[in-house]
Amino acid sequence: MDLRKLKTLIDLVSDSNVSELEITEAEGKVRIVKGSGGATPQHPAPAAVVSAVGTPPASTASAPEPAPAAPPPAASHNVKSPMVGTFYRSASPGAKSFVEIGDSIKAGETICIIEAMKILNEIESDKSGVVSQIHCENGQAVEYGQPLFTIE
Repeated sequence: MDLRKLKTLIDLVSDSNVSELEITEAEGKVRIVKGSGGATPQHPAPAAVVSAVGTPPASTASAPEPAPAAPPPAASHNVKSPMVGTFYRSASPGAKSFVEIGDSIKAGETICIIEAMKILNEIESDKSGVVSQIHCENGQAVEYGQPLFTIE
C-alpha cells in the first residue's frame, strides 16, 4: 500500500462516522483509529470518563477523583507524527540521535525518522526551540497524530 492510498484512507476515516478501519492486503495490514482532537488515544479510557460523568454527585463526593493532569506550559509545542509507522531517533542503529533533550533546534531541522511501508521518512521540526521531552522510544510503533517531541 503506498503513502497516497494510506493518506486517502486516513482522510476518509476522519471525514466519516467510522471510528476504526482495518485493511489487510498482500503487502501488510493497516489499522486506522479515529481519536478525539486528532490524537489517537493509547488506552481505552473513555469508558471510565463516561462512568465518572454519569455517577451521581454523592458518589463523586465520597470518592475523590484524581486531579487532572496539568496542561503543558503555554509556550510548549508538541511535534506530532504525520503518519503511522516505526519511530527512529537516528539514521542508523549505531548513529548519534538527531536530537536529545535540551538541544536547541530550528524549524525545518530533521528530528527523527518514521519508517512506513519500508520507506524512511525524515520528520522535520515545525517550530524552533529547545527539546524538553521525547515521547517515544527508538523502534516504537507510532500512530497518526501521536506526540513525538515537546519543544519549549
